[in-house]
Amino acid sequence: MAETTLSSLSELNQASVAIASDAPKYEQKLDKYGRAYATGKRKNAVARVWIKPGTGKITVNGRDVAVYFARPVLRMILQQPLGVANRVDQYDLVVTVAGGGLSGQAGAVRHGLAKALTHYEPELRTALKREGFLTRDSRVVERKKYGKRKARRSFQFSKR
Repeated sequence: MAETTLSSLSELNQASVAIASDAPKYEQKLDKYGRAYATGKRKNAVARVWIKPGTGKITVNGRDVAVYFARPVLRMILQQPLGVANRVDQYDLVVTVAGGGLSGQAGAVRHGLAKALTHYEPELRTALKREGFLTRDSRVVERKKYGKRKARRSFQFSKR
């Protein structure tokens, strides 16, 4: 290692700026078909999301998104990362999701979509991270304990 001597604070500042500019940037990650892929998780649901440029068609487990997620609230949850990134109707999504219920699956798709967007367009990462879409919500149902009625609920006490 070569040692360099710095004679003033301004040289130190210039050296630190040079080191910071060499920091690795996020880069685009695409498969051989030009799609970005990511997995998202929420509760017990796991979603695999592929995005590619298109007209905004969303397919979930081979069905249209309006058929799979019938409640408008769940479809709104899916669209949140696209709305923050101003990319509504610019990408086609192919999603496979398994496990959990519909609410957990919608959250898993949102998480996977946000990650896939950062793989396709790395400059969107700051906006999506600021909204909290890249954070995995790790809350899961607690397991049932032996001798209890549920995870923590005890059986009803009877004095007689």
